[in-house]
Amino acid sequence: MYEQYRDRVEFLTVYIKEAHPTDEWQMKSNEEQDVCYTQPRSFSDRLAIARDFTKRFHYSVPLAVDGIDDLANASYAGWPERLYVIDEHGRIAYKGKPGPFGYHPEEVEAWLANKFPN
Repeated sequence: MYEQYRDRVEFLTVYIKEAHPTDEWQMKSNEEQDVCYTQPRSFSDRLAIARDFTKRFHYSVPLAVDGIDDLANASYAGWPERLYVIDEHGRIAYKGKPGPFGYHPEEVEAWLANKFPN
């Protein structure tokens, strides 16, 4: 989706608090994928995890990091994962439900296909 629409749409991923930290609610899948972090206690900790993620997974979508005050998470109710589309007027055009069960990138892709037909 990013590759298909990046010339017409600005994409941004915001890394918020750790969803499954080792010191809170670790999941077996995190262990299997060697994605095991403690909950960051400082912005530099959070930034280090974000950098590790982008490097290890070759993540090419622009990535911002929420401050340790969790302002982006509080403003957009992003935990553990959520999708938004902000239109050219700065309004929320699409607000996905919280993940993992409400996380549906295909809905965003359909919205983009309707807005930017080939």
